Amino acid sequence: MTDFSKRGMQHRTFSGTIAYIHDEHGETGREWFTVTQLDGVGQTIRAKCEMDEIGLLRDVTYSVDANFRPQDCFNRLSIGDRFQGSSWFRFSDALVECEGLLGDGSRLSQSVALDHPTPVFACHPLYCDGWHAAAFNHSLDEPKQLLSECTNSSMALDGSTAPMIGKVVKALEYLGKEEVTTRAGTFMGDHYRIYPMREEKPDWTPLDFWVYGPDLIFLKLRWDMIRWTYELVELHGDYAHIDRPARPTTTSISL
Repeated sequence: MTDFSKRGMQHRTFSGTIAYIHDEHGETGREWFTVTQLDGVGQTIRAKCEMDEIGLLRDVTYSVDANFRPQDCFNRLSIGDRFQGSSWFRFSDALVECEGLLGDGSRLSQSVALDHPTPVFACHPLYCDGWHAAAFNHSLDEPKQLLSECTNSSMALDGSTAPMIGKVVKALEYLGKEEVTTRAGTFMGDHYRIYPMREEKPDWTPLDFWVYGPDLIFLKLRWDMIRWTYELVELHGDYAHIDRPARPTTTSISL
């Protein structure tokens, strides 16, 4: 008889909670996430998101490779307890595909060609926004870099439309290392800024986010335009504690 107990599990697992905090109305939503990480293979996140102001419930399972390149994603969305859509996405070097079921019962099948592998996929859990950091090339002497062929599961700001393929261009800026304090603790994080660059949304302003360590753990995102802050409030489990190398810019902020 095989003794499976000697094999052990080869992956790490950590989990946490993110609060959605409006400047005037306080906490208006929350997100629970669990991440499994297999060294040399990649990560998978399972996230549940709630947005009180529109009654949104989002369930996402999303996998990336060891370089945080998108592999596949399941995204299910309800608003006000009414089903909006459920879709599965698959990524390859030159293609992103989507198969889905919409709220009216109709089927969705998409195939969108890419000039190169998509650098990021915005599936709308806030935690996954932190994975944008992996698209920044720290070997280049360019603090602000253009990202083309970026994809998402909804072109809406809050991801409140039925999940399907969207494609955009954005820019990403690295602003250095900063000590960040949240309700989950104090971390030496990396600070980035996203420039949306949407032609049909010229009024969309940049948004800032902070991540921690080689797992790119989400710490905080702030978007002044909508007056919302998204903050890590709980973190548990076997996450990496060693910061990956970054430019030696050091400042201090407190949330």
